[in-house]
Amino acid sequence: MSDRPTALDDALLAARLCACDPVGLGGMILRGGGDVRDDVVSALQEALPPRAPLRRIPAHVDDDALLGGLDLGATLALGRPVQQRGVLAAADGGVVVLPMVERMADSTAARIAGALDSRAVGDAPVRLVVVALDDGVEDEAPPQALVERLAFRIDLSDWRTPMDMAASPTPENRDSVPAEANGFDPFAVFAGAALALGVESARAPLFALRAARAAATLARRTELTEDDLLLAVRLVLAPRATRFPAQAEPERQAEPDPHASQDRQDDPPPADDGDSTDQDTPEPSIQPPPDDVVLAAALATLPRDVLERIATANGRSAASRARGAGERRESALRGRPLAARAGLPRGGLRLSLIDTLRAAAPWQALRDRGTGPVRIRRADLRIRRFETRAEMLTIFVVDASGSAAAARLAEAKGAVELLLAQAYVKRAHVALLAFRGIAAELLLPPTRSLTRARRALAELPGGGGTPLAAGLSAALDLAETARARGRTPFLVILTDGRGNIAADGSTVRERAQTDAESAARAIGQARIGAAFVDTSARPRPEAARLALAMGARYLPLPRADAAAMHRAVVAVQAA
Repeated sequence: MSDRPTALDDALLAARLCACDPVGLGGMILRGGGDVRDDVVSALQEALPPRAPLRRIPAHVDDDALLGGLDLGATLALGRPVQQRGVLAAADGGVVVLPMVERMADSTAARIAGALDSRAVGDAPVRLVVVALDDGVEDEAPPQALVERLAFRIDLSDWRTPMDMAASPTPENRDSVPAEANGFDPFAVFAGAALALGVESARAPLFALRAARAAATLARRTELTEDDLLLAVRLVLAPRATRFPAQAEPERQAEPDPHASQDRQDDPPPADDGDSTDQDTPEPSIQPPPDDVVLAAALATLPRDVLERIATANGRSAASRARGAGERRESALRGRPLAARAGLPRGGLRLSLIDTLRAAAPWQALRDRGTGPVRIRRADLRIRRFETRAEMLTIFVVDASGSAAAARLAEAKGAVELLLAQAYVKRAHVALLAFRGIAAELLLPPTRSLTRARRALAELPGGGGTPLAAGLSAALDLAETARARGRTPFLVILTDGRGNIAADGSTVRERAQTDAESAARAIGQARIGAAFVDTSARPRPEAARLALAMGARYLPLPRADAAAMHRAVVAVQAA
């Protein structure tokens, strides 16, 4: 039987660490697990002081219920403003549970994150432990504002054997957090491990330090040990890893120099005066845990499938943000509801009755001269607002010139088909534009039809010169047309960056490169998202300069296949 802790063991341990340091750790994200998550929440509440409140906040909560505001019913009944206490203030000193956090609006998550940062809601101090329950599918993720402020991320989807919750005592003094380690700098260890694992968040090493101190408090120790550091790396840094640590090359032992050996033999041995041993021998000191030990502990805790996703740079955190949805746009008729605003219900705008009454209620004592109905003024009118997402259009711009055209077009065809397979659930469109000879040609207009795409991609022309400037200009025109029709364009440029056909059709290489850079700058000035895939066997500076001019992500993929290209595009769109 393996001694490795299960996911539920880690979740229960993280709950006790949060109880030790609720302000410093913030809380945790629990993915999957079903009813077992209730055991984790119960363990957390039991570890907190007696009568600690527990509040559940639905994903669709409004600002008044979350932060507090006007109680409309009581205000209308009493004829004077009556304020209600928000759920965050009511949960002070306790636990806040966020069911289906992947569906929570970014604005709501930002308000909860603000309460965690300021430790207050308005003038009321608030100390919370947040438990976010993630039930999203593969392309859904919790809001990034909460992900950054919660120390632990634990996946309970495949939990096995539960741990005896009574076996882990609750610390008696939660304020006795050790301030120093035993002879080494723990933050330097965590910062180095975070850098090696590709953890970009600056909060992660701080969370790891607070977790290590809380672990020492649980063990009733006044100094940090190597076990505390390894525990913090396993619970805090390992779930945030985005890459494998670079393997250090073994040090080569220098070959002995025979002349140096002979010289040493001729030298007389140093004299022993009897006191040199006591004076020259350094005192023993405590060394920090080796970096390879810390990184090995982090990697050993990651499941096999997580390691595979990290190795392919296609982790869930990146893919979940590339949902095929474009820019956010305000709508008057449909979409996700937003907070109402003042205005007149005309021109297709609809009245928000509840918000109108809420705005008029505080003034009834001044307006009502008897026992008549609610008096509403023009300034009280509120209209409804919604938010929609524009459709995403991914435009592949492929260099179809030269001897390697067939291979590049085959890669583009496979990547287009992979993206189209997800178009039905992501509301995404795909287009293909190829340039060769002296001009660019739109081979596949924007479409979501996989059958139409395969028919258009069956036979693609190749060979001839490289009119790179014409290809970039045609891509800009297609992107601007898509934007005018309400879509969000994203360009994927596949070329080696070395054009030899200028915009006027001449074959002057210097002019062709200048025209290509001008077209690239036009794309950058239009603020169109783009990824530049360098397909040359050896990446050259021309492609990097073009990517910089258009503000695109530069991806040197000389031997990329369709799957690798698809992963790279998804990762760039998610960034």
